[in-house]
Amino acid sequence: MPHSHKSQDDPCNGRVPFKVIEGGVTAAKGFRASAVNCGIKNPEATRLDLALIVSDTPTVTDAVFTTNKVRAACVRVCQQHLKESDTRAIIANSGNANACTGVQGIQDAKAMTKAVAEELGVKMRQVMVCSTGIIGMPMPIERILPKVPAAVEKLSDQGSEDAMRAIMTSDTRPKTFAVDVPCGKGSFRIGGIAKGAGMICPNMATMLCFITTDAKIGKDELHRSMRYAVEKSFNCITIDGDTSTNDTVIVMSNGQSDVPTIRKNSPEAELFRCALHKVMLELAKMIVCDGERVTKFVEIRVRNARTLTDARKVAETVAKSLLVKCSFHGCDPNWGRIIHAVGYSGARIREELIDIYFGGLQACKGGLATKTPISEMEKVVKEPKFTVTIDLNLGTSGYTVYTSDLSEEYVDFNSAEYSAAIHAKRQKGFA
Repeated sequence: MPHSHKSQDDPCNGRVPFKVIEGGVTAAKGFRASAVNCGIKNPEATRLDLALIVSDTPTVTDAVFTTNKVRAACVRVCQQHLKESDTRAIIANSGNANACTGVQGIQDAKAMTKAVAEELGVKMRQVMVCSTGIIGMPMPIERILPKVPAAVEKLSDQGSEDAMRAIMTSDTRPKTFAVDVPCGKGSFRIGGIAKGAGMICPNMATMLCFITTDAKIGKDELHRSMRYAVEKSFNCITIDGDTSTNDTVIVMSNGQSDVPTIRKNSPEAELFRCALHKVMLELAKMIVCDGERVTKFVEIRVRNARTLTDARKVAETVAKSLLVKCSFHGCDPNWGRIIHAVGYSGARIREELIDIYFGGLQACKGGLATKTPISEMEKVVKEPKFTVTIDLNLGTSGYTVYTSDLSEEYVDFNSAEYSAAIHAKRQKGFA
């Protein structure tokens, strides 16, 4: 088998005694959440579609947004509001992306922040706003603003699950994860919720993720920890190779734990970074597992590349290859498709050194087929979760990307979303 490397799954190599707990974004002290129904996508629907997350005390907040040059109105507003030193709330809706909606979209996003701010007694700039749903359709702001007081009224330290369900779109199951982390004589907590199932690709995907923590941490240290954790979690997943207009990850820290302030380059800083990475990675993997109509969760591990950049190029290229993903769906251990993707990845490789494994079974050694029975390898790729390891045998660098298969159902599901929404509105007299 390939040489071992420090795992992206556990950057602290088991040295951090995480305790998995319930509670999501309300697991940490001083955070409350809620959700209400506004009928954003369909006025007759009764599902929760507007979420609110609030810190009862001042926070240090950081965020990462989509790299797409076409950015939703909410992303543009959030990027301005992030400059405020004390973010206090996040309002988020599903059913409408508020993207490609012009000046009116910006006004609507600001109106959502203003409505929350007035109810909470804070400034507009202390409220972040996020949206997810169909691109290019006007936000039904007249159905949202009247429901904000009810969302504030419902705020609860048990409200994470409602908030989580309110941000779901094509997701089939909720995504939440939280940990309690012993630190000195006390502990701190980090918890989060996420949504995402389609348009998922490294460099931030079509997903929303909200994370809260009661750790005491400064802006600079939070920024360093967040960039590290995002790079090794949300930027290591792909479902369909698309990057959306609305991608947002927000981390809020209110310092309400009994642990002293986390200092730069301290053991506590490494502990926080590892814990934040753990929460983000678990949420990221849940997104891949819940990809639109996917049937496989596949871990692409590249080992012994000459550089980290080469390892990443190979992992991402293989993970995004449509031919490779189709073979995964067909339970076909076609290592030829994998090695051909390695070849055009742009990484420095030597064909005669490449080894490929399905699970623990070697399919290719030195660029050539092995004598491993195809029937044994088929057993591996028929499983809903399996690992593909690509050993380049050129150095010591490694990288892992989490991906899925590509199914006929994925194509059907994504064939007519926009047209269906337009027709539905016209039939009901809303457009």
